[in-house]
Amino acid sequence: MDALFDAINVRDLLSTGDLTDPTSPLSAPDLRLLITRLESHSLQIKSRVQSYILSHHSDFSSLFSLCNDAVSQANQINEKVSDLIGLLSDSPIDVEIREIVEEASVKMRELRVKKELLELVRALVGISDRLRDVREALKNGRLTFAAEEVRDLKKALRIGDEDEKDPVVYGLLRKEWLDCFEEIQDVLVRFMDNAVRFEPDSGGIRVKYQLSMDGIAGVDLRTVLEALEVIGILDYGLAKVADQMIKFVITPAVNSRSSISFVEDSEKVSEATAEAVLKMVPSFDPKMEDVDGENMYSRIIQVVKFIYERICFQNVFWNQSFGRLTWTSISDLIISSFLSKAVPEDASKLADFQKIIKLTSEFETELKEMKFISASDSTDQKLSNFAENVEIHFACRKKTEILAKARNLLLQCDFSIPQEYIREGRPLKSAGMAVNSSEHVVDLLFLSERCVVSKAASQLMELVHKTLKDVCLSSPRVALEFYHAARDAILLYEAVIPVKLERQLDSINQVAVLMHNDCLYLSQEILGLAFEYRSDFPNCIKEHAVFVDMAPRFHILSEEILNRQIQLVIFNLKEAIDGADGFQNTHKIKQFESTKFSIDQVVFILEKVRLIWEPLLLPPIYKKSTCIVLESVFSRTVRDILLLDDMAAEETLQLQRLIHLMLESLTSLMESLIAVIQKEKSEDYSRFPLDDLIPSLRKIRKLAELLDMPLKSITTAWESGELLNSGFTVSEVEDFIKAIFAESSLRKECIRRIQNVSL
Repeated sequence: MDALFDAINVRDLLSTGDLTDPTSPLSAPDLRLLITRLESHSLQIKSRVQSYILSHHSDFSSLFSLCNDAVSQANQINEKVSDLIGLLSDSPIDVEIREIVEEASVKMRELRVKKELLELVRALVGISDRLRDVREALKNGRLTFAAEEVRDLKKALRIGDEDEKDPVVYGLLRKEWLDCFEEIQDVLVRFMDNAVRFEPDSGGIRVKYQLSMDGIAGVDLRTVLEALEVIGILDYGLAKVADQMIKFVITPAVNSRSSISFVEDSEKVSEATAEAVLKMVPSFDPKMEDVDGENMYSRIIQVVKFIYERICFQNVFWNQSFGRLTWTSISDLIISSFLSKAVPEDASKLADFQKIIKLTSEFETELKEMKFISASDSTDQKLSNFAENVEIHFACRKKTEILAKARNLLLQCDFSIPQEYIREGRPLKSAGMAVNSSEHVVDLLFLSERCVVSKAASQLMELVHKTLKDVCLSSPRVALEFYHAARDAILLYEAVIPVKLERQLDSINQVAVLMHNDCLYLSQEILGLAFEYRSDFPNCIKEHAVFVDMAPRFHILSEEILNRQIQLVIFNLKEAIDGADGFQNTHKIKQFESTKFSIDQVVFILEKVRLIWEPLLLPPIYKKSTCIVLESVFSRTVRDILLLDDMAAEETLQLQRLIHLMLESLTSLMESLIAVIQKEKSEDYSRFPLDDLIPSLRKIRKLAELLDMPLKSITTAWESGELLNSGFTVSEVEDFIKAIFAESSLRKECIRRIQNVSL
């Protein structure tokens, strides 16, 4: 049958074989042939189909019958479905079914919730009953059971992990649990207080093992400790006992200078009660001094053993808890009362401290064996660490003493100078030997001068030199501390003295000059420290020792103090000169007297400055500072006089008189400067006269001459360059001539000549 449906290839029905081109049209004969062959082929197919159907007639009959039955059944189902739909449309049963299903779901949910609530209620009732049982157990002395219940109920109630969504009843139960916890905590702590009693007068300990309290009898001390451990408050329960142990037992054992020891006395008081007693008793050899702490350590070991065996029942965990509560206080007490005091005062005795180091290490080892302190935690080895670092403690103590001594001498020094230094004048160096030898007179390392300083500065440097000598003789660790002590002692001067002398620095006095000298002296000494001591320092100190960084600070401070004094002097001189009112109208008696008073004030200030500066300042510094001050006075005086625009003949004479009076009054000051200059000249330090150091001095002298000089002489002096060399300018000379001489042809001619001079 499949052959009937094979594809018909049209090319096979044609007689021609030239069909290579599918686009070429067929001829009429080909088309007729094709139609004929297709009709023949169609008849063959029909014949085959008919033969096939006839041969399978029974099969086709069965198939058609089966199809007919299927159609009949489908029609019946259709009718039944139609009837069902009609029935449902007449009565809405689906709504009723849905409502029944929803109601059943609600009932099931309610039932499930009620079951959960019932389980919750049962659990809450159970917790409440257990809390009630805890209270009953406390009353009956069943402390272990009560503690275990409290521990378990803490987990059940999620104490510490509360949620805001928890039922209110949970909060009530948690509050009740907290009440139970506080109640059992109070009971256990009171039992501990009753179990361990202290006797302050004798320093003894009495431990009771069978306890009774508030109608609760027959409670064992071990049970109390177990209950404390179960509920996690062992440290809290032992805290009071630990504090009293420190106060009444450990402290006397550490602080007692006499020989005492502890004796244990365990005895049965009655059939039902047993006690352990530790008593403090004096030793039979009261003359024996506990220099190295051996007796003290032995006493503490006796106490710790008693705690371990009689209170903690050799329970490692309990003993560790007791150790955590007491070790910090014990170690601090031993350090403050014994080890720190045993640190030698002298470096030569440091070797004697080795026995104390050994005994301290053995003491901590015994405590570790009893698990009283941790063997792995380095913080528990405070005593050994302190003892082994005895050099550092020795050095720190010495450093503190050095700085305290430095601070005291700086604070106590009044910066006064004995009058003999002022009367005798400036200290000198002669043939390499010190003159005026005193703690107030010191040599400057890098200058060929001696300097008067305060007692504070000289004593401070003595302390620094002594400390640096100790650096050279000490071990590296001690040397490092001494090195820092020396630096800090020097820096204390910078920190203390400017604050202490703040008021004196705001006025002209010897204290400020003395402080200037101190700073200059300290800067020189600091520069020499490294040269003097570095070669003898320990190798590790050589690499780090630096002093030169401090020298510029003191040098700058000395210059600041001196400049401040100079400015104060100049300010006072300016105020005095201001009183002369510009040197106007000096031909009038009243104005002349006022101007003369101002000049006297200037002279008084300068003489006061000379009396303060000359004995104390180094000659070069005295010369420079005094010249600055004089320059300010003379230049201001010349400027004010030259600014006068009209001077009468008598007025010029009075001005000349005032200038001469000023210069004569300053003779002693000038002579002191000349002495310094001559000394420097003899030593080839300077070849310049005083006029070159104070340019206005030459100018004021020449001004005094000009005040009574004829006009032609003034003109000649300008033409010769004399006035220019004295510091006058063309405008100053012209204004001076106009102020003194009336207008005339001669004045015009002289001014013209002055203007035409090319200098």
